[in-house]
Amino acid sequence: RAVRGSTGLQTPRGAVQWSPEPRLPLGSRQVLVGGERPISASRAGLCPSRRAQGPERSGRRGQLGLCGSMVRGRISRLSVRDVRFPTSLEGHGSDAMHTDPDYSAAYVILETDAEDGLKGYGLTFTLGKGTEVVVCAVNALAHHVLNKDLRDIVSDFRGFYRQLTSDGQLRWIGPEKGVVHLATAAVLNAVWDLWAKQEGKPLWKLLVDMDPRTLLSCIDFRYITDVLTEEEAYEILQKGQVGKKEREGQMLMQGYPAYTTSCAWLGYSDDKLRQLCTEALKDGWTRFKVKVGADLQDDIRRCRLIRNMIGPDKTLMMDANQRWDVPEAVEWMAKLAEFKPLWIEEPTSPDDILGHATIAKALVPLGIGVATGEQCHNRVIFKQLLQAKALQFLQIDSCRLGSVNENLSVLLMAKKFEIPVCPHAGGVGLCELAQHLIIFDFISVSASLKNRMCEYVDHLHEHFRYPVVIKKASYMPPQDAGYSTEMKEESVKKHQYPDGEVWKKLLAAQGN
Repeated sequence: RAVRGSTGLQTPRGAVQWSPEPRLPLGSRQVLVGGERPISASRAGLCPSRRAQGPERSGRRGQLGLCGSMVRGRISRLSVRDVRFPTSLEGHGSDAMHTDPDYSAAYVILETDAEDGLKGYGLTFTLGKGTEVVVCAVNALAHHVLNKDLRDIVSDFRGFYRQLTSDGQLRWIGPEKGVVHLATAAVLNAVWDLWAKQEGKPLWKLLVDMDPRTLLSCIDFRYITDVLTEEEAYEILQKGQVGKKEREGQMLMQGYPAYTTSCAWLGYSDDKLRQLCTEALKDGWTRFKVKVGADLQDDIRRCRLIRNMIGPDKTLMMDANQRWDVPEAVEWMAKLAEFKPLWIEEPTSPDDILGHATIAKALVPLGIGVATGEQCHNRVIFKQLLQAKALQFLQIDSCRLGSVNENLSVLLMAKKFEIPVCPHAGGVGLCELAQHLIIFDFISVSASLKNRMCEYVDHLHEHFRYPVVIKKASYMPPQDAGYSTEMKEESVKKHQYPDGEVWKKLLAAQGN
């Protein structure tokens, strides 16, 4: 059955309607974007003088001309709101390190002076307290965005990304990590949403149709060229052209495989775990993740419970959320190995690359892999994790890395090392965003579903205008234009902190 699916194709006002049907036949004034679907040269973002040669390269490295593109408008307003949901009241999202999260977001809205009235929506995920700090960081970055032409931004997206991440003063509280990088992700996610809406395509489709050189022009390769050069990345994308049309069709028909974390939050009682697990099995779920790490005997009891419920043939993963020291992780997992987990996620500090490598090596005889990535600061950490053979499953995050731009570089590095990508999702809007990235990865980069799945958490989707659609435990590719980041205004108003209706009541009750 469909889970939280939209019932029809909705297109934001002013957006060009995307259709999965082929466009006009290839002619003298048309080009193939991504080698698959014929569209007009202007839709491909090519300058008329260069239509026969491909995208126009400017003298500035990484810059592409988009003089015929649909991109339009000057960014006239940036606003950011502190939106929080009181999920801690029922234990949703609880784990060994984060016992009382209130799923939250710094929610960015970009407006332009274009007549279409389209807006770009972006967010980054937080756990309640601290969201106000991210909001401050977004406002500190705003001057880099305001009064910029969207066409100028996307025609030199690499340069714009570097402008945000290399602000001579703000980078001191990063660089490319922590609060300032979360804020960067929120702003850039809004830019990508706006660009995709103006092109009339879902974000995954915008990426799939993009010429490889144009795609690479969005990536900052600084600090990773010892592992992946731009030319190597180009070769990966070129190889990905083969069979791309068939893989896109496969996604539209079958969707991308998912796993569920919704059944086994650490704060749930055994009865609730049984109830949710029973419902998930009825809905066709075959891959489950359980939170561990706080108490060994409790972990053994809960893992036995869920393994007995799902049976020996279904997939089980475990997540310690950074709870253990390195030796402790090895010892603990040796005692949980009887439950046959595919992986242990975040066994130790996300910054401890060599620690992850030690754990990964020690768990090989037990047949347990290491997964990590949801709290990796940036592409450099992922580069080193790959170099050190410290992970067997790579978990990108759409809102911790620097938006689509930085995630693209990590997807390409993962392909070079042949490490499967299994995105982190859940939270506020992470499922909505992650689906675009991993569907693009399958169609254009990895071309594989082996040991690959995307996390799904069944919380808060009702607050989004274009929520995920799950069928047969798989993400169905979004068809609405944009990055699926737009929230319902009514939900935003109710949950804005501290003045929204929900929080006024809660804070008043706490005061009493």
